[in-house]
Amino acid sequence: MARTAAEPAALPEAERRTVVVKIGSSSLTTEAGQVDGDVIGRLAGEIAGLRRAGHRVVVVTSGAIAVGWASLGSGGSRPNDPGVLQAVSAVGQPRLMRSWQDSLAEHGLVAGQVLLAPLDFMHRQQYLHARGTFDHLLELGVVPVVNENDAVADEEIRFGDNDRLAALVAHLVRADLLVLLTDTPGLLTADPRRSDQASLIEEVVDIDHRLEEVAGGPGAVGSGGMASKLAAAKIAIWSGFPAVIADATRPGVLGDAVDGVPGVGTVFRPRDVRLSARKLWIAFALGARGRLVVDDGARRALVLGGRSLLAAGVVSTGGRFEPDDAVEIAAADGAVFAKGLVRLRSDRAGEWVGRRTEDLPEDLAPEVVHRDDLVMLG
Repeated sequence: MARTAAEPAALPEAERRTVVVKIGSSSLTTEAGQVDGDVIGRLAGEIAGLRRAGHRVVVVTSGAIAVGWASLGSGGSRPNDPGVLQAVSAVGQPRLMRSWQDSLAEHGLVAGQVLLAPLDFMHRQQYLHARGTFDHLLELGVVPVVNENDAVADEEIRFGDNDRLAALVAHLVRADLLVLLTDTPGLLTADPRRSDQASLIEEVVDIDHRLEEVAGGPGAVGSGGMASKLAAAKIAIWSGFPAVIADATRPGVLGDAVDGVPGVGTVFRPRDVRLSARKLWIAFALGARGRLVVDDGARRALVLGGRSLLAAGVVSTGGRFEPDDAVEIAAADGAVFAKGLVRLRSDRAGEWVGRRTEDLPEDLAPEVVHRDDLVMLG
């Protein structure tokens, strides 16, 4: 589509950004669960505006299950059975994708569907293959529209919500900004459903336990809620790029987010230290199956020395875990300061907890958690 005289010229190359935009189910669907064409149409127009300015845009969309359930006309509340939900998503996904394709096409843009699974991020070769696919799509001028491959996802290994997926995709495509669109102005000081004193937190430089408590639990329509958006923002800032949580209904929200307009939503500033994709996965995407409590000497060796965790430094274990499961690592006071992939089994803890390497059975690894599989969370 030709640019009109009123539109600004494309930005210089150095000012162009790669932006990942995630839109939640509650923002994309009507109360009846149907695709809200007006919302998608408006956002498609804003995406087109970013594209005309020279920015590259990736969309992560929720809504397949909500749309699928409404399309089946079953009525009533959405089912909880994972197998049924997977089947429902297979109905909703093409309808959702068609809406994005049609809306973007009105602005001369081509949408390309990308369905991802956690294994695409867990294995190095698959990760690089996925990155190559995105690179080619963006070079061709396509707007990738991403969702989890819900129809065939393994219930034991899945993202859990599209907020985390969006943050991992942003890392994958080397994004400059992650925008999480929802049905609130951003992260508020209190739950607006319970307090009329809730106000917008405009900027966050560090995500601490107080903020996580403010975020609360998951919402009713999607699988995420503000808590999962905060977790996604944490992935972003540990990846070295900012994140914005903003209201999907705000006019010009995407342009304002990219331009850094004050009050656009809650802006999360990036950290100086960046994590690799694999360590991001360990830290924020894998659920912990257990906990290891370590002594002060082991904590210092991990935090200050960059060492592996040895059995001698473990005081106690909690939970049930197998080799390669994720575990939290806590100090004696219970404060969790690290997370990693464990190499030993919890049901053999009596054979290795607190023991020196030379006293371990020959079939047990000397490292409980190797430093390559360890992430400091402080």
